[in-house]
Amino acid sequence: MFYVFVSAAVIQLFYFIFIFRKVSFRGIDKNKPLTKESVPVSVVICAKNEAQNLKNNLPHILNQNYKLFEVVLINDASSDETLDVMEEFAALNSNVKVVNVSNNETFWGNKKYALTLGIKATTNDYLLFTDADCKPSSANWIIEMVNCFSADKTIILGYSPYERIKNSLVNMLVRFETMLTGLQYLSYADIGIPYMGVGRNLAYHKSEFFKAKGFINHMKLLSGDDDLFVNQAATKGNATICTNPESFMISVPKRTFKDWFKQKRRHVSTASYYKLSHKLLLGTYYLSKLLFWFTLILLLAFFVKPVWTISIAVALIFIKIIFYKQAFKILGDISIWWLTPILEVFLITIQFAIFITNSLSKPTHWK
Repeated sequence: MFYVFVSAAVIQLFYFIFIFRKVSFRGIDKNKPLTKESVPVSVVICAKNEAQNLKNNLPHILNQNYKLFEVVLINDASSDETLDVMEEFAALNSNVKVVNVSNNETFWGNKKYALTLGIKATTNDYLLFTDADCKPSSANWIIEMVNCFSADKTIILGYSPYERIKNSLVNMLVRFETMLTGLQYLSYADIGIPYMGVGRNLAYHKSEFFKAKGFINHMKLLSGDDDLFVNQAATKGNATICTNPESFMISVPKRTFKDWFKQKRRHVSTASYYKLSHKLLLGTYYLSKLLFWFTLILLLAFFVKPVWTISIAVALIFIKIIFYKQAFKILGDISIWWLTPILEVFLITIQFAIFITNSLSKPTHWK
């Protein structure tokens, strides 16, 4: 058991030093020159029953410090006033286009079907995706994301933190999990192993969509318009990341544990479709964390090599806290770094519960 504990600690140390280090200590680049203002961009937003969120957040997108862009609003068979709100914005803004999608018997409740129709309706080759419940962190969101495009880099992985809600344990867990996920997918992409992105802040050239044949390989899956597409289309050569704070897209978090758990079930359900190498890397890291905390508790409970056990545990936790503090600073939320050991234990337990729940039943619709 002690050797399992040591092995788990060493594996985690390897991940932090060789995978997470570069993003954690890259520094916050606020002065990067902006050079791509002449590139026409299509901002794509697929919404289902998001009338109020569109009212709140769309003005922040329309007021971006960027000249050549259109906003393609996709109404995915909403039952509220979403379509009316979209048409009101379109009537007042010449660069807003509305795509109204009715339920399709074959793809009922599938966001990818609506998103595909929206992408085909875009005018420009450079596509920037977000959700209706998201608000850009600055007026430079578009230009910061687009500035990462180059002749070779045609897929840009952005970051989308959640709003902070004071005195909420659920919110701390949501933010912690989001930052850990961000640290992972940004770090992997930065070392040439892109495996996912988030649809709340993602950009790619339209040619990548058609080269991958859209979402055809996973069209019938509930989720995956972002992570499975990136997993399929992104490579070491064509993908890069954007971590400038002005490029972040701030999202509204779930307020109850039940809603968040349901959301994470949907997100996690796609992981089994990742490439084998990605599943092995991600699975090994999660298993090392699970075994570390599990064996640590048992070793302390049975008083096995207590001095060595406590010394190794304290050393690893201290190193991880340093990394987390630096990474969370880059990702714009340093307020919970000192709670990371406790939050990590909570999160590992919840992720295990999600794995068991998803093994017994699958979510069926995106809204």
